[in-house]
Amino acid sequence: MPFCRRALFAMTAAILSMSGTPCWAQSRDVVILAAASLKNALDDASAGWTKQTGKATRISYAASSALAKQVEAGIPADLFISADVPWVDYLAERKLIKPASRSDFLGNEIVLIAAKDSKIDLKIDKGFPLRAALGDGRLAMANIDAVPAGKYGKASLESLGVWSSVADRVAQAENVRMAMTLVSRGEAPLGIVYRTDAAADPNVKIVGVFPASSHPPIIYPMALLASSTNPNAEAFVAYLKSPAARPFFEKQGFAVLK
Repeated sequence: MPFCRRALFAMTAAILSMSGTPCWAQSRDVVILAAASLKNALDDASAGWTKQTGKATRISYAASSALAKQVEAGIPADLFISADVPWVDYLAERKLIKPASRSDFLGNEIVLIAAKDSKIDLKIDKGFPLRAALGDGRLAMANIDAVPAGKYGKASLESLGVWSSVADRVAQAENVRMAMTLVSRGEAPLGIVYRTDAAADPNVKIVGVFPASSHPPIIYPMALLASSTNPNAEAFVAYLKSPAARPFFEKQGFAVLK
């Protein structure tokens, strides 16, 4: 079996197996591919849905770009929740989502973080001295070319006129949670993550919030996948949009759009 197919089957089994037995074909669990920054809120919401209905979910968290590529490769799943619009557009162009199911679900902000005991004090504004604040350290960011948080962060730094001063000092991570971990562990003095990520890690603090005008709107769209035949998937989406699920996302700092 070619390596790429072996890798896809292994990845599918990791996401969709229960008690070590691949059973997605028989199961009606709702299989979700979600941006890494959603983990705390979506785990709580999924637990709430299970408590209310007795039905279960299986969630795989990663960078939106990686998840979209998995969908394109044929991984079986029901729902995709992205951290930006372009990756849902990418799947829509390939007819891999159900267009009528698509909606803008959540909003977020990007922030500059430091370790909780850091003495760094910065005001985010045009030309702010980010390079000087880094010293000999690096700026932790998610991949600036593919991962939404990284793209938003780069766009904001460019808008504020400081990107060129730090471009060679960026430590790029696979996803936004990994970028935050670099700061949390003291491996980078500063990082750019979502406000919701910063709220989830007690070892970091927010130094400043990037102006919404400095980057494209941060929108988390979701859509059912075209290949999904799971009758429980639509019910789960309806739950996510209901008043019952709203507090799980607002608690983590998301703005619920619908």
